[in-house]
Amino acid sequence: MKSSLSIPKALLFLPLLSSLVIRADAQSRPGTAPDDQLFRTIASLDAEVFDAYNRCDLEKFGSFFTEELEFYHDNGGLTDRTRQSLVESVKKNICGKVRRELVPGTLEVYPLHGYGAVEIGVHRFHHPGRDDVEPVGEGKFVQIWQNKDGKWKITRVISYDHHALAK
Repeated sequence: MKSSLSIPKALLFLPLLSSLVIRADAQSRPGTAPDDQLFRTIASLDAEVFDAYNRCDLEKFGSFFTEELEFYHDNGGLTDRTRQSLVESVKKNICGKVRRELVPGTLEVYPLHGYGAVEIGVHRFHHPGRDDVEPVGEGKFVQIWQNKDGKWKITRVISYDHHALAK
């Protein structure tokens, strides 16, 4: 039996079908969309944490972490840290030496029911005044945010897949 649609007319339906497939994929992806309130909250907190980190505002930087936190690093392993030891480490190793930026389009946020949120992304590390001799570094990260009594704090950090970017 011959179809009543000719080939060219059938092709008219391809854009419609492909848009439905794309739309279904977008709706089935886990996590929150960039216009979601949780996404905006965590994105804003990320910007605040690392603005303080980049400016070496250690008091503000430290205020984003719980007193006890777990910090996992692919090069350093598990470090159980207190907030104060993290701040001291940033003061010694980061201040004036490293600037962090979130790679645009890499931020993902997932709710943790009854606890807070998971933040996942990619960040780059620049060496102000030394980028010509020290390569820009890049790594992936996961941060667990706890929302307790309306205050957001980071309780766990996983920082991994660190590598230098080719010049």
